[in-house]
Formats: sequence, structure tokens, C-alpha cells
Amino acid sequence: MSAPSNAPIVKGWCPGALRPMMSGDGLVVRIRAPFGCLSQDQAMGVADLSDRFGSGQMDLSARANLQLRGVSEANHPDLLTGLRELNLLDPSQEVEARRNIVMTPFWEIGDETFRIATRLNNAFLAETAPQTPGKFGYAVDCSNAPVLGDCSADIRIERCERGRLICRPDGHAFGAWVTESSAAQTALELAQWFLDTGGAPENRGRMRAHLAKGAVLPDKFSEVPAPLGATHPCPGMSEKGVFFGLEFGALTSDTLRALATLGPLRLTPWRMILVTSCTKPAEIPDTYLDPESPLQRAFACTGAPHCPQALGPTRPVARSLVSMLEPGQNLHVSGCAKGCALPGKADLTLCATGPDRFDLIRNGRASDTAVMENLSASALPKYLS
Repeated sequence: MSAPSNAPIVKGWCPGALRPMMSGDGLVVRIRAPFGCLSQDQAMGVADLSDRFGSGQMDLSARANLQLRGVSEANHPDLLTGLRELNLLDPSQEVEARRNIVMTPFWEIGDETFRIATRLNNAFLAETAPQTPGKFGYAVDCSNAPVLGDCSADIRIERCERGRLICRPDGHAFGAWVTESSAAQTALELAQWFLDTGGAPENRGRMRAHLAKGAVLPDKFSEVPAPLGATHPCPGMSEKGVFFGLEFGALTSDTLRALATLGPLRLTPWRMILVTSCTKPAEIPDTYLDPESPLQRAFACTGAPHCPQALGPTRPVARSLVSMLEPGQNLHVSGCAKGCALPGKADLTLCATGPDRFDLIRNGRASDTAVMENLSASALPKYLS
């Protein structure tokens, strides 16, 4: 049976700078900032490039990357030149596609997280790392309490409750003991095992799905239970600076400039930007600092017309419903069944089926079976209450 005509297209790769992805508003150009960090000059430069060669609209991805939107194909070469001058461009598409490393934002220069991430980064730059699929990624989470548990990653390097480091495949409840010097190599060996055991047919695949199909891990990955982890930080003050929340992870070039005036930036996978040298909250347009804001629990992709696969608008709908959320309840509004804004489950998920129509899924993903179908946007408050 053929797929429905409105079924979303799964491309199996993520946009980059060297290999952007066409969307409804032009090319999406994703910047993978080394160590998830932008200096003040780099952030100012990116804001200027976004205005000159794009629409001035940006998104913060779930892997702590910055996406420039509205870039025309004609402007793309000049944009790359500007990114290269800012030292924000990988040497090749192959390196860019596989250098998917997310770090806890609480790292310090020279600490274990930094040194392990540096070893991984160097392996990708030297092209000695396994050639995993484009969505395959690594999390380096060596803080005393790991915070990246809800971040998309296939291989995790974490600190366990006993203070030691482990390397763990995503979706597995146990990991292998590692040291700072062996962690990166063990992670790369695990990635090679993933490939050797058929985890990436047609160069697509993720670790969790591979294990769910019955792949048998090497014995050492059953040495120690996974750490319990901790909830990720909220907007506002922290030990490292100020976390500025972004509604649905979206920001403009003006917002990026304003943040850059306060200090160096660290991009996070939680739709927040950390300004590391900021010592007190500041009012920045289009950001929020309230740790109790329901926006922390509302997820929405760009939707129509910006995404060609979206069957309807998303963020205006999510914005109209966010005040209805009960404490602890989360909402996901998706333009299609792919559920890009929140791959995991939500208490309430709305999946667009048309310009003004949504299916309602409870405690599930955008691709799950709906409990109510084809609801109009105006009727949604009635069914969500």
C-alpha cells in the first residue's frame, strides 16, 4: 500500500551550512558552533549575515545549533564566505554532517567535558571517526548531575552517581566504565559497532531503534547502571550566567545582537541561550526569564507556510493555548506527523491535518493514533480543558 499523499517526507539528514535544506521560506542554514559557543564578535557577525543574506529569522535547534532562515540560493555562497571568516564553517560536508556533539552548557575550559569533546571533535576533523548517518549524535554530559538526558543523542558520555564516567548507548539502561582518556575512543568504537551490526541500512538509523530490534551489545556495556540525571535548567540566573528563554526556540537577528552585548553565548538544546558573563537578568526583546513560564512546556515547529511539509500553521495555535496548560503539563503542536519540535511524547499533541484542522493525541507523539480527529483550531480550547 502506498503512503498517503500528505505523508511527511523523512529525509534522514539534518541541514548544515555547507549542505542547507530548502524550506518554505528559503534555505535553512544550520551553524554547528564548536563547543556550542559563540563569542560576542561571532554572534554579532552571525546577526549581520542573517540580515544581509537571510530573513533575519533564526531558530535554536534541539541539538544546540543555530539555524538561519530565508537564505536564497543566490546568497548562499556569500553567506558561507562570511561564516568562514567567523571560523564557523567545517572543512567539508562530510565533517559537518557527522560532527554532532552536544555538550552540557556548564563546562569550563580545560575540564573533563571540554577535553573529551575536544578529542571527539578532533576525530571528526581528522575524518577518522566512523561515518555514521547524518542524524547520529553524541552527548558529552560530565557535570556532577547529567542534564542532557532529554536531548537527542545516540551515544552518551556521562558521570554516574559514584563520580566516575561511563559511556552508554542511548536506549540502554547500562554503560561501560571509561576514563577521561578512554571516553572518546570508546564512544567511537561503539559507533563503529553500530555500523558493523547493521544499525544504518541505507545510511539511516539511530541507536535506540537498533537496540530495540534486538542488537546485542558488547559485554562491557552492562557494567554500570545509567545515572539518574537531573532536570535541565530553567530560564533565569544560574551558576554560569543567565539563561534566556526563547519562545519555541525562535529568535531574530536583533535579539541575537542584544544578547551578544551582554557577553559570550552558549547555545543549549532547551530553546535557551546562556550568556556566561552576565551577572544579573536583563530585559531582552523576545526572550523571557520566568522559570515558571508555560512556554517552557510548549513546543511547536515552524509550521506552514515556512515548512513545505507542514499541513497547517503551528506557533499561533500553540501561543493561543499555552495559558491553558496545567502545572507540569506539556503541549506539542506539530505541522505534520514527523513531530520535529518534540520527538518524544507530550501530554497533549496536536498534529495538523489541514490549514485549520488538527488531530488530538494524548500522552503520545505526533505520529501516534489520535483520540479525536479533524478538530478546528477554534474548537481546540474546548477539547484541551
